[in-house]
Amino acid sequence: MSTKVFVDGQEGTTGLRIHEVLAARSDIEVLRIDADKRKDSAERARLLNAADVAFLCLPDAASREAAAMVTNPNTCLIDASTAHRTVPGWVYGLPELAPGQRAAIRGAKRIANPGCHASAFILLLRPLVDAGLVPKSAVISATSITGYSGGGKKMIEQYQALPTEPALTSPRPYGLTLAHKHLPEMATHTGLAQPPIFQPIVANFYKGLAVSVPLSLAALGTTAEALQQAYERHYAGERFIRVMPLRDAATLEGAFFDVQACNDTNRADLFVFASEFQAVVMARLDNLGKGASGAAVQAMNVHLGVEESLGL
Repeated sequence: MSTKVFVDGQEGTTGLRIHEVLAARSDIEVLRIDADKRKDSAERARLLNAADVAFLCLPDAASREAAAMVTNPNTCLIDASTAHRTVPGWVYGLPELAPGQRAAIRGAKRIANPGCHASAFILLLRPLVDAGLVPKSAVISATSITGYSGGGKKMIEQYQALPTEPALTSPRPYGLTLAHKHLPEMATHTGLAQPPIFQPIVANFYKGLAVSVPLSLAALGTTAEALQQAYERHYAGERFIRVMPLRDAATLEGAFFDVQACNDTNRADLFVFASEFQAVVMARLDNLGKGASGAAVQAMNVHLGVEESLGL
């Protein structure tokens, strides 16, 4: 029997990609809403409650509204918005987070899909906090560079319009109020007592994301080898997490880091670059893959108990 899936917000960047992934699946029956009823609350509610799995690809307020429409106890919601990522009763949809996370996702009817910047940051910091190499009280800073697709349809149109605005030809730091919407989950799901000092940057390429976190080995009383071993232990056997060799020779030989090397995959690559006293740990992923739609489909697969990589 096919699993019935509905995507509420199917016209957005994440929703469209989820549809593309599911279209090739013979085990999925996609429920579609007529174009003229996309804002019809009654029709949306009907489809949400008819689905075995419903993806919410909506702004935060609309996701909360949609979640409140669901009365069918068998419907599993996977919310791609920021609305429920730290809300009790919602399971964080990052299977690689910690032992037991897959079991939690498998048993949950409310799953919050991780943010793109947050996914990379959490994949970097959670193993180090769990291993005691970074104290929970640490003040951490992080920089993320991302392609413009993370800004949604409006930003995509802005970057793809011709002629290109001069301001868009160089990287653009943002989030300068220091209140980026991913910060709460960055603290909650790493175990840090406070969110990082976070500097996101958008640049003139479509997709790809890399988060960098500088660490003082001397201040932490640790070594680059210990950081590397913590990653290798934490992600042993994980099909979508690739821990790259310490001081990755290919990157160092080329001198420049390729932010887009995970594009069109559901993979995240983790790196430790270090001197004797300092380290920079880095994670890269496709912000539309492991950072959005890929992660959502992976969480659905875990929940359904099917092959985790199915469709990915």
